[in-house]
Amino acid sequence: MIKNFVRLGRKLTAKSFARFLKPARKRLNTTPPLVSNGDRPLKMTFEDQLNALIYFHLEGHESGRDLIQSLEENDFARQEVAPEGGIKKSSFFEILSTRGLEQLADVYNGLMAEATKTLPKGYAHLGDLQAIDGSLVDAVLSMTWAEYRDGSKKAKVHLGFDINRGVPSRVFLSEGKADERPFVSRILEPGQTGVMDRYYQCHRDFDLWQGEGKHFVCRIRANTRKTVIEQHPIVPGTHVFYDAVCLLGTKGKNQTEKPVRVVGYRVGKKSYWIATDRHDLLAEDVAAAYKLRWNIEIFFGWWKRHLKVYHLISRTQHGLMVQILAGLITYLLLAIYCHEEYGEKVSIKRVRELRHKIQNEAAQMDLEELVPQPGEIQPGVDLALATT
Repeated sequence: MIKNFVRLGRKLTAKSFARFLKPARKRLNTTPPLVSNGDRPLKMTFEDQLNALIYFHLEGHESGRDLIQSLEENDFARQEVAPEGGIKKSSFFEILSTRGLEQLADVYNGLMAEATKTLPKGYAHLGDLQAIDGSLVDAVLSMTWAEYRDGSKKAKVHLGFDINRGVPSRVFLSEGKADERPFVSRILEPGQTGVMDRYYQCHRDFDLWQGEGKHFVCRIRANTRKTVIEQHPIVPGTHVFYDAVCLLGTKGKNQTEKPVRVVGYRVGKKSYWIATDRHDLLAEDVAAAYKLRWNIEIFFGWWKRHLKVYHLISRTQHGLMVQILAGLITYLLLAIYCHEEYGEKVSIKRVRELRHKIQNEAAQMDLEELVPQPGEIQPGVDLALATT
């Protein structure tokens, strides 16, 4: 077995691309090395793999073939992203499907720690809020592991989203038909509050999460049976119309063992019922916390549309998880970059500006290569054109 101990072997000359990648590249000094599966050296270091996958998402490539063509034909990608000597399509897809997952997870966890330290908390008074939801990824029939229903294959991403900082936190991948509720305990850490839609309503889980020291703000069905233990007064003039401590469900059948707080509020003519164990918040704050759940839906939509995360470049479960992690890493890098450069959250405007900066610097690099050094005249180069 041959280990690849290359650390930061490449010097990036495009300043904006190097600046954008800097937080991820810092992790390479402690990331576990890639291991060759045979006696031959690796055709692609982990640094090369990381750069290529981030470039794929940042530039919004449509497919793996599109990326490979860019690595071969685009001067910037060939010089700044592709492995030295290039990479063949077969080698790239083999590496993607079999290696790099441990290393990408390490980079992702490191970036999450940096984002937690760097990005401001938008709703600190509500505590550590983690929106939780699942998202289906369209698969092809040959992806036999991605069971969904007859004649259809899908995978499912289970995501925790840090509402305060506006970035993804924990991620898991499963077959499309997998239940989402068991992933809540895996996503949440003790002390955190999971913010969830009514699909996650499960009275047994409400007891379980409280026993684990994990909090929840979860929408429940309006017809859920409530046995009131304590009724709280309602503040006049607010959209909250109900606040009580209850046991949920039918006794002897599916009733909660531990009491939960139920808050009801209205938006227009629509009523929402929220179950929570957060007794420290005002009823209006419970309603506000649940409304923030929509942020994860916005993230999923933005992530898919602008970073092309669900455009499959691998059909294996390993390869798809590699792709998902690389997409999350790209978003974390964007969040850190936008905050440090502009004091703003991620937006497509700033992503386009970054893309344009990289393209302009690449063009400038090409122009500088044509300009002879002082005292040198390169044959075949029109000096007037080169300096225009």
